[in-house]
Amino acid sequence: MGRTAEIGRKTKETEIFVKLNIDGKGDVRIEYPVGFMSHMLNTFAHHGLFDIEARAKGDIEVDQHHLVEDTGIVLGQCFAKSLGEKRGIRRSGDCLFPMDETLARAACDISGRPFLYFDAQLSGHPLISTNEAGTETKFQTDVVEDFWQGFVSAAGCNLHLEILRGRSDHHKIEALFKAAARALRCACEIDERAKDSIPSTKGSLSGFDSHGVPV
Repeated sequence: MGRTAEIGRKTKETEIFVKLNIDGKGDVRIEYPVGFMSHMLNTFAHHGLFDIEARAKGDIEVDQHHLVEDTGIVLGQCFAKSLGEKRGIRRSGDCLFPMDETLARAACDISGRPFLYFDAQLSGHPLISTNEAGTETKFQTDVVEDFWQGFVSAAGCNLHLEILRGRSDHHKIEALFKAAARALRCACEIDERAKDSIPSTKGSLSGFDSHGVPV
């Protein structure tokens, strides 16, 4: 049946629902009002082989920050819950991902201790596109770091994301999502040689027990 979780979060600013299957095939069903982030979530699911169902709405007329950051939080909560006490996982993973002129690196440790290192070398300019109605839309690239900060805080993981070289902000962000997905996929995999062990000399990693109760 796989390691699964579903979490809803509603505030005065956003309303988000995410359903996750870590042991999936990369199937995606997403209703998301920010086109570029919808593309990134699809990319993340595909490269991590995570099944993700997500519905979200929020006050994007004010700013994209609230919705994107809260999405990272809810997705991170789903990872934490679906991994439970983290018994048998490899715990760490890394990926060096090339995308045309861009080279991205991701390394993660599902340690229970949240930390984000983020160096995307972004220009600070928004990504501009045109929707089906012919209306120009802009994606605020600075919210990508907010997404990953929300994710690591909720998932309880250590994540380093950096661009080693690149030109296009689109490529930089997308390569980071692909690298992060593959690093997390590796970290979440069950190690057949140690599938009954918690991967820590402490004998415990912060998380959830088999009944979904925080420990």
